[in-house]
This record gives sequence, C-alpha cells and structure tokens, in this order.
Amino acid sequence: MKAVRLFGYNEPVRLVDVPEPKIEGPFDVIVKIAGAGVCRTDLHIIEGIWREALGDPKLPYTIGHENAGYVEEVGSAVTGLRKGDPVILHPLNSCGFCLACRAGNDMHCVDARFPGLDGTDGGYAEYLKTSARSVIKLAPGTDPAPLAPFADAGITAYHAVKKIAPLTYPGSVAVVIGIGGLGHFAVQLLRAMTTARVVAVDTQPERLDVARELGADHTVPAGDDGGVRGVLDYTGGAGADVVLDFVGEHGTPEKALRMLRKGGTYSIVGYGGVVAPTTLEMINRELNIVGNLVGTYNDLVELMELNRQGKVTIRSQTFPLAEAQAVLEELNAGRIIGRAVLVP
Repeated sequence: MKAVRLFGYNEPVRLVDVPEPKIEGPFDVIVKIAGAGVCRTDLHIIEGIWREALGDPKLPYTIGHENAGYVEEVGSAVTGLRKGDPVILHPLNSCGFCLACRAGNDMHCVDARFPGLDGTDGGYAEYLKTSARSVIKLAPGTDPAPLAPFADAGITAYHAVKKIAPLTYPGSVAVVIGIGGLGHFAVQLLRAMTTARVVAVDTQPERLDVARELGADHTVPAGDDGGVRGVLDYTGGAGADVVLDFVGEHGTPEKALRMLRKGGTYSIVGYGGVVAPTTLEMINRELNIVGNLVGTYNDLVELMELNRQGKVTIRSQTFPLAEAQAVLEELNAGRIIGRAVLVP
C-alpha cells in the first residue's frame, strides 16, 4: 500500500510502498483510511520538536494522527464492528487498565500508543491498524473523509472549551486567539456550550470572516499588539473572562495575559512559546493558567453528536495523499483555511 513516511527530521516526507498492516491481537482493527487530517503537530514532528518528548522514535514511520475511514478487518475479540462500517478514530490506543483509563482520561494513559507521533504507524496511508478502544462508529451512510480532523483538532478544542465552560456566564467574554484548524471549532463550541460573548483574534482578515460566519460576536485584527487593545476596548477596559490560545507562540502568551480581567483564565492549546508571568502579577490579578491536551474518547463521542445535530461543522479541503508534502508546506505558510484532509 501507499504511505507517507518520515525518514529524517527537517526533511520532506516521502510517499512509498509499504506492507499492509495485519491483525495481530484480538482487539486489533484494520481501518481503510478515507481521510487523514493534516495538523500543525505534523510539522512539529518533522521539525523534531517532539523527538525527545516521544523518546526518540525509530525512523522511518508513517505520520498522521487525525483519521477516519471504514472498518476493513477486526480481531477475534472485537464485537459491534463490521467490515464497511464508517468510523472515526480517537488518536490514542489506550490500555484500558491503568487508573487514568479507568477514570475515562484516555489521554493520560500510562501505556498508550499514539499512531503517527510516537513511531507507531499513523494514517497518512491506505490502511491503519488501531485498537477497538479507539474506534467510534458513525451513522450508516456517513462520509468519514471530511470528518477526520474532528479526531484531534476537534476534540482538543472541545476538551478546552468544556473545561472553561463553567467559568462563563451571560455577558462574559471568551476570546479565541487563532482561527485556524482548532480555533474555528472553538468559536462554534463556545456558541453551542456557553452563554459567553465570543471574540475572535487573528492576523488574517479571511479567518476573521470565517469566525463571523461561524457565530463570533466580535472580531479583532491581531495587529502590532496581538489584539490586546481591541479586546480591552470591546470589554470597556476590563478584559476578557477567558482567553483560549490556539497559537501558543510568536508572543501570544504574553498578549493573552494582558487581555484578561482580574480573576481571568488563560487556556493554552497551541504550543511553542513561553508563559512567563511574574508571581506578583499572578497574585495581584489572581490569574488562572490551564493547559490542554487532546480530549478523551467520550469527548469525541459527544463532539460527533454535536456534529450530527449540525451545531459544530468543519471547514475542510481535501487533497490526494500523494500531495502530502505540498499540503504541509501550504499549512506551514498559513494558506490553509480550516483544515486540510489527505485522501488516499
């Protein structure tokens, strides 16, 4: 089969022929990939940013961690799944036995595998082997290809919004920095799950247009000050109750903290930068800083129900798998609106 693999850090990925995955364990599931989302994390993997954190994975391996498709084959212990079922895959293969798994916090599993990240083959391919614990059935007749980015971008945004939702109230202000693959989900989720006024901040006018179309109450061009002045003006100088930062670098952490009102919460989703408030600022303004990883299996189930209800949709563009390197370059240049999906 065809697969896009990483052979060396800071090198272009390559489309090559590899053997198809085989059922090895009773809970294995082989999925015929219909669509694989292209994520900024893929760029960071190629750049080696995750290399040490992931234990220096052995190269080469197939990248791609936002995957959806059709069941092709199942292991002997798998029930409830049949060949041809449309499915979306939680990105982690969790063990099911550790305390985190038993509490439903799949993303904190102590014995998880992360296909597409940690050296386990991912979904930039025609077929992917996963675990039954990661598979969520979609409604019969669903086209899974455009839904693939819900598997990471979607549930990461959902997880972050779900955590801050109790901090919002009618008249409160929630700011979304970065209306890209994750941020465009967050705008919709804030509208669906909170009563907050939603303010979108981005450097690109086209993305602010998207935010307005998706329900943002107000938009702010980032400008030289990262949008701080615009947010403060909108809130009468008080600042926002919550800022969700889907960029996390290029100075956005410092700008996000300046947008907050006293007692406000800075929710970090994007990464690459540094958060460095002084202890006096943290105490004097009584700020909260929250980190966010990918969401849980149940988060993905809940999110797909919101999608089924039409409350959260995706802006995606599809490309042939063979164009993976070119699409990654387009993403890196900021020319992808919403999310790109590779189709084998």
